[in-house]
Amino acid sequence: MPLVRIDLQKGKDAKYRQKAGQIVYQAMVEATGVPNNDHFQIIGEHSAENFIFDPDYLGIHRSSDLIIVQIFFNEGRSVAQKQALYKAIAEGLSASLQVRPEDVFISLVEVKKENWSFGNGVAQYAA
Repeated sequence: MPLVRIDLQKGKDAKYRQKAGQIVYQAMVEATGVPNNDHFQIIGEHSAENFIFDPDYLGIHRSSDLIIVQIFFNEGRSVAQKQALYKAIAEGLSASLQVRPEDVFISLVEVKKENWSFGNGVAQYAA
C-alpha cells in the first residue's frame, strides 16, 4: 500500500499534474511490485514562497521545475528495487514531461504493515 505525495510549484496545468502521478504510479508497479489499483496520491501545488528548496544541495542544480515525490511504503523492498524505482520515476518524468532529472527529488518512508487503516477504523494489515 503506497501513499504518494507529489509536490510542485504552481503553474503546471491539470494534465501535467495527472501525467506526473501516472508516471510515478507506473514506476511503482513495474519497479517494486505495487499491485494494480493500489493507487492513492495527493498532488499539491505551492506558491514559490511556500516551496522551499536548496538549488544546489549535493552539487545537484535544481530549478523551479522541481518535483518532490514522497512515497509511504510497507517495509521490505530491496535497495535494488528502490534504485530501480528512483530511476524509473526520473526517466519517466524526463521523457514524458521534459522534467530534468536534477529536478526530481524522491523520498521513501517505510512503515510497518499495522500502521495502515484503509477505512472503517480497522488496521486491515495488522497480524
